[in-house]
Amino acid sequence: MQRLKHFIALSAIFAICTVISCMTGVSASAQQLKVLGSFNNKNGANPYAGLVSDAAGNLYGTTCCGGTHNYGTVFELSPKVGGGWIEKILHSFNDNGKDGYAPGGNLIFDSAGNLYGTASGGTGLCKEETYVIGCGMVFELMPQPNGSWKEKVLHNFFNKGEQGQDPSGGLVFDSAGNLYGTTT
Repeated sequence: MQRLKHFIALSAIFAICTVISCMTGVSASAQQLKVLGSFNNKNGANPYAGLVSDAAGNLYGTTCCGGTHNYGTVFELSPKVGGGWIEKILHSFNDNGKDGYAPGGNLIFDSAGNLYGTASGGTGLCKEETYVIGCGMVFELMPQPNGSWKEKVLHNFFNKGEQGQDPSGGLVFDSAGNLYGTTT
């Protein structure tokens, strides 16, 4: 009886998806994959979260590994005139994870063009023993006049994880400009 219920439910989902596909004219064969950039560990590895775009059409994302110190990166993909994309590393996490490592969750922008995100690491004490890398942190990346980006750590989770630890989701702003997020 249980198998019959699962079969009926799956059949209903398949039928609904087929109807939607027929109504919209979308088919799987019409989809084309286009690679915008590739990672080679130097420029990052294992992109984890989704991308966010700015008004100019640039795409921003994170890799959990790779980069100059192998702690992950924040990158930008900019469209080239005539086609293609240019990749730029905005931040390569370093300092043995004290400024973060393995960023997770989608990045977000504020109205001034600063990027915000979460990462593991930081400087907060996370366990009873001496722990080299902290409980996680929230960061801001600010564009500089010379084209570089400067990282600012906004919050380090600490207290042996009692505040939470390892933020892995994205952040959101409320109407007053407060940041909210979650930890594991």
